Amino acid sequence: MDILYFILIATISGIFAGMGMGGGTFLIPLLTLFMATPASVAQCVNLLVFVPMAIITIVIYAKQNLIDFRYWWIVSLPACIVSSVGALVSLSISGKIIKVIFGGFIAVIGVLQIAVLIIKVIKSNKKYKK
Repeated sequence: MDILYFILIATISGIFAGMGMGGGTFLIPLLTLFMATPASVAQCVNLLVFVPMAIITIVIYAKQNLIDFRYWWIVSLPACIVSSVGALVSLSISGKIIKVIFGGFIAVIGVLQIAVLIIKVIKSNKKYKK
């Protein structure tokens, strides 16, 4: 039965990854909360899953001319350097602390998304009133 849950979690993660919303944002919490996977294992699974998903998604978006490859290195180079440091730091942090950090990150992102939506609604209402 566990295999069905893993497939469901992978499907949900893949859908969001394909839309560019970060499949790991769903994969890691779902694995840790519902499958009792240790946070460090869930992180590793996420990284292993990310590579093939990213390649496939890049090909799909590139065929639609939605990627400007002239600037990819500006984001990729610093991200690779910092992610290497982050990986080394995470090895010395307990799984519980990683869960708190990740949960806090998701909460902040959620609050920011709601705030941006509220601001956009207020601005659009002001335009229609004029």
